[in-house]
Amino acid sequence: MLLTRLPELEIVLGPQAKPGLHAVQQLLREAVAARADGDVPRAGVKIGAAMDTLSQLADALDPQEAALMRMLSAQFKQALSIGDQSEARRVSDVIRKNSGATIKKKP
Repeated sequence: MLLTRLPELEIVLGPQAKPGLHAVQQLLREAVAARADGDVPRAGVKIGAAMDTLSQLADALDPQEAALMRMLSAQFKQALSIGDQSEARRVSDVIRKNSGATIKKKP
């Protein structure tokens, strides 16, 4: 869902954010592909990089929100690096809650 809604962020962040948003899209596509190939660690690295890029883009709009994003990104990457799936899931739930996103159940 995030992949399809990223272009909406350009409206909020401005046209100067377009290259960064394209980079985030590419990183998330690579994460999806890695996950589909069963390479969960690589998928996590790509998601972490996308989160870092988004926090850099958000810095111009809301430095406090960007700082929170950087902290959550660091926690997420740390959890993945030590194989703590429950902590990675917890952090991703916090990120999802803060963003207002919802989980759609697969039919």
